[in-house]
Amino acid sequence: MATTQSTTTRKTTKTSQAAAARKRSAAAKKAAATRAEAQKTPVDYATEYAEKAVLIPLGAGLVARDRVVETVGDLSELYTSREKAEKELKARQRRLETELRRFERRGRTARNRFEREVRKNRTKVERTLRTRRTRIERDIKAFRRDLDKQATTTRKSVASQAEVAQTRVEALVKDFQAEFSKRVQGGVA
Repeated sequence: MATTQSTTTRKTTKTSQAAAARKRSAAAKKAAATRAEAQKTPVDYATEYAEKAVLIPLGAGLVARDRVVETVGDLSELYTSREKAEKELKARQRRLETELRRFERRGRTARNRFEREVRKNRTKVERTLRTRRTRIERDIKAFRRDLDKQATTTRKSVASQAEVAQTRVEALVKDFQAEFSKRVQGGVA
């Protein structure tokens, strides 16, 4: 049992030492790359960009050539005989029909979902508009009732004030006539 623990301890120690060594190695590589980048001259940068300008199109061309060669090889392998060609054509036709049916189902599902959303939104808008219209009609009726009530109250108030004013004016006129008659009669006598 003790040998198993010491073996496990040794393995763990070796693993952690290896990890630490890798970490140091990576840090050293990064530091070296940083130093090398700092020591580059403008000519080095120009050379590097010129190489990239040549190598990128060359690599793209080679990748395209490899794909063409692979495609031609696949086609020549598929169509070596008429039976193989017909079989491959039927298989591709079946795949195409399957894809078309899948696209149609997907389109139908999307259309149905869209129509449901439109109906739901239309219903919601109609309900909201009905609610608002009912509320506004109710508010207008209440406003009219209040306005009619205020108009009636104001009319009654104005009529009563007019009667009071008329009574006061009549009283003042009578008082004035009495005073005037008194003065006229007192001046004549």
